[in-house]
Amino acid sequence: MQMKRLVAVVLALFVVAGFSFAAQAQEEASPETGEAGYGGSFDLERCVTRALDANPTILSARSQLQGADFGEKSKVGTFLPSVSGDYGYMKYDRKITNLNDRDQWTGHVNVSQPIFKGFSLLSDYQKSALTKDQSAAKLTNVELTVIKDVQSTFFQLLKARMDVKSAEDSVTRLDSQVKVISAFYEVGLKPKAEVLDAEVDLANAKQTQLIAQNNVSIQEAQLNTLLNIPVEAEVDYVGELKQFPFGLDLKECLRRAYAARPDLMIGEKSVDIARKDAKIAASSFYPDVSFDYDYYKKGDDASLDGGKHYSHAAKEYWSLGVNMNMKVFEWGSDYYDYKRVAETITQLEAELDNLRLNAGFEVKQSLLNIRAASDRINVAKKSVEAAAEAYRMAVARYQAQVGTNTDVLNAQARLTEAEALLSQALSDHGTAVSSLYVAMGEKNPALVTSN
Repeated sequence: MQMKRLVAVVLALFVVAGFSFAAQAQEEASPETGEAGYGGSFDLERCVTRALDANPTILSARSQLQGADFGEKSKVGTFLPSVSGDYGYMKYDRKITNLNDRDQWTGHVNVSQPIFKGFSLLSDYQKSALTKDQSAAKLTNVELTVIKDVQSTFFQLLKARMDVKSAEDSVTRLDSQVKVISAFYEVGLKPKAEVLDAEVDLANAKQTQLIAQNNVSIQEAQLNTLLNIPVEAEVDYVGELKQFPFGLDLKECLRRAYAARPDLMIGEKSVDIARKDAKIAASSFYPDVSFDYDYYKKGDDASLDGGKHYSHAAKEYWSLGVNMNMKVFEWGSDYYDYKRVAETITQLEAELDNLRLNAGFEVKQSLLNIRAASDRINVAKKSVEAAAEAYRMAVARYQAQVGTNTDVLNAQARLTEAEALLSQALSDHGTAVSSLYVAMGEKNPALVTSN
């Protein structure tokens, strides 16, 4: 009777513990994603900070890292003793010839301590630690990718706004020109064809303005998506395109990249993991040694308290022992499995070398893009100034009846084109600076000067 009560209490404790663990696991698996918190204005730095906190891709990578941490902790348990037990009833459908053939209840507990498993336990634990480090590097890599996407989209939004302003100015200039030509036409000084030419250019400018306004809306929706903000939400994104000072040379950029890039760390950890897999595969060449303790208790009923057919020695006993197990021959399956893993190491090492080469190329490419964009900005600023002055002079000449309408329209088109080239150069410069920091494996939300 006492045994039945004990079993009931133990089962109740297991049920309570199970519900508690499930509730805790569900709470840990459902973190707050921060759907609110997007009031006020968003500059470049706040956009990146918000994305790092709420972007679903980053949240997924964090969960992967947490899972790897649990995996490392689970491997620690393989070094410690394992406890197992069984409890049951056996009925024999034959004539009883000895005590072991008698229908009986049996309880058994086993405690097993691994002593040596051919280095597989240690290698498996080290592999789980490397997997955790690799997951941490993957999280950093995902964060850098999101930062690059956010900053690039932010610059595209600012460029789209500059394009809208340029298109509005173009519409204003052309509308003014249409009015001037129409006035000249009304008094017979200009032909109808010039009025029509100006009206066509005005209509085309309005089309360009509509396209630019739509592009602004698209970039805002893209930013909302990256920041885990509903696409229909109105967010105040603030900022202006500018040049970001950058004074690092190629040698310093490469040094930083080789030291900090997470994808290189991922490649290095992959090689280390493959080496641990090789040790695990080689463990089949060694014996497994363990220490075991077994405790048995038997009886005629569920209380396991023996019975009239059992002596004390028969109803309750234990044993201690050291066991060794080794596979002697498996037709080469373990040998070729080891050779397969060894070739995987060579493959991953070659991929890591290629990854380093590509990392160097990405750094130099981004640095060249920064320098090219800086030169383009300087040229574009002068071009805008010259085009604005040329347009002013063309309008003045036309109003003085010494210039043509074609001259005015061409000057206006060149001014609009120069403004577009300037906004594109500024956007490309910001994107190139962002790409270089990502290529160096560095998080720089506001793209502040780095020395």
